[in-house]
Amino acid sequence: MTQHIKTWSLLILLPMLLIIVSLMIGSSQNIGFGELFHHIALEFGLSEDKAGFQESLHTILWQVRLPRIILTFLVGASLASSGGVLQAVFRNPIVDPFTLGISSGSAFGAALAMLFPIMAVNISAFIFGVIAVVITYAVSYAGAKTSIVSMILAGMIVSGVFTAFLTVLQYLSDPYKLQAIVQWTMGNLHTASWQKVHTAVFPILIGLLVIVILRWKLNLLALGDHEAMAVGVNPLWLKLILMAVATMITASSVAAVGVISLFGLIVPHISRMIFGPNNHITVWVNISIGGTFLLLIDDFSRAVMPFEIPIGVFTMIIGAPVFIYLMRRNAINWNS
Repeated sequence: MTQHIKTWSLLILLPMLLIIVSLMIGSSQNIGFGELFHHIALEFGLSEDKAGFQESLHTILWQVRLPRIILTFLVGASLASSGGVLQAVFRNPIVDPFTLGISSGSAFGAALAMLFPIMAVNISAFIFGVIAVVITYAVSYAGAKTSIVSMILAGMIVSGVFTAFLTVLQYLSDPYKLQAIVQWTMGNLHTASWQKVHTAVFPILIGLLVIVILRWKLNLLALGDHEAMAVGVNPLWLKLILMAVATMITASSVAAVGVISLFGLIVPHISRMIFGPNNHITVWVNISIGGTFLLLIDDFSRAVMPFEIPIGVFTMIIGAPVFIYLMRRNAINWNS
């Protein structure tokens, strides 16, 4: 019981601590612990002492860093949760939003809206993310059933097709829009704002809430359709709901910050390695570790070098060695 309390305390306190640290560091100016809490006290009316107050630093904290931190945590939590859900639904450890074509479809939709502003970027990203999943399912559907292997293969093909379409859009773009699209496809957090937070927060929070509510049913899907039906759960409808939710939060994330490749594959594995395969627990773990890990990577991208490296590049540079280390250390058998 004591170990259980310690685990949950760590999952709550670690993100909160990193959020505070993230407010203190940045490429523009690092601030001290006391100075940060002085600005927090002024912001919430807990202090009227304006000695040493800097309007520029106040703007950096609350208009630049805070929305970026919130958006980064939301995106990390949503991508990790989406990957964990899809791995449970398809009972396959190599499935993630990119594998099924969701990320590529959403990326194409967002780029299309950036090039031809007929509709909002997030709406276009969601629509084409859904289209990609529907095409993947339709291609793999045969004989009144869908094979997991065939769906993964179909997803890889659909992902490749939408990536090719995205390349065509880049070829047709003028130099200014091309630069924006290329930067965006590598993961773009330096344009984070309160407007992007407001656009992404509701679909992501609603999707995460649905996943949390249905988290115990993920274990039933992981056992198989017959086992799920034996306890009165309709696996078809449950899979459709969870796939729709995974698509929604992935598309919202892609529309907000661009493509962050393989993050939804790595983090669920890390959660399973550390906390085991019980989805009743790992759903919460994916939210905590996913948001914390992406925020940590973003801190490196902001503070380590004088110029900012796209977050998608840092995700693979930092995430891949961590994943390999944990895999070798734990020697996890994915069939267990």
